Amino acid sequence: MNMDINTLLTRSSDLEIRLLEFFSLAINNNAERFRASKIMCNVAFEHAESVKMLIASGNFTSAVGLLRLQYEALVRAMWLLYSASEIAVSKLMAELTHESEKRANKIPMLTEMLAKLDDKAPKEAMDLLYEFKEYSWKPLSSYVHGGIHAINRHSRGYPLPLLIQSLKASNGMSLMVGMLLVILSGDTRQTGKIPSIQREFEDCVPEFKK
Repeated sequence: MNMDINTLLTRSSDLEIRLLEFFSLAINNNAERFRASKIMCNVAFEHAESVKMLIASGNFTSAVGLLRLQYEALVRAMWLLYSASEIAVSKLMAELTHESEKRANKIPMLTEMLAKLDDKAPKEAMDLLYEFKEYSWKPLSSYVHGGIHAINRHSRGYPLPLLIQSLKASNGMSLMVGMLLVILSGDTRQTGKIPSIQREFEDCVPEFKK
């Protein structure tokens, strides 16, 4: 389905509104890892909101660079819930001081977090995370670090398909945040809601493998 960027932005905002309701769900466990995971869900969703605002304002380089931050926040949220050690969770949830900052810097990097999530997080989610990393990580790193992608696109312009792909990728990660919020809540009444929303907004998210 062909779609202009303004229509996609409108649809993406509608999707955001639908997903916001899941942030009102209470977590079903007050353990630090559950609280930390939900905080990172909020961070990932904030990045998604910012991607839309930046694209709407024409700040495309910043918008695309934020996709990497959104992805890292999503991975961190899942890692905190499923595989982080109690010590690692405590390091991240400690009061922010110079010493606690140094301790928190020693937690696993993204590749190690993904490896630790294998066989613990839902396979469908892991397949999507690995697929995103395989095809998007290096280009997004180029945007973040001022590499050839940032210089080329910022100076020569952004093709519409790239902006649409980026916005859909952000929306797809937001759907995954919604799924994680449902898991954190343990509320069986939410079963089936995220797949239903995914079908309703299939025009503005990546094509998920069946």
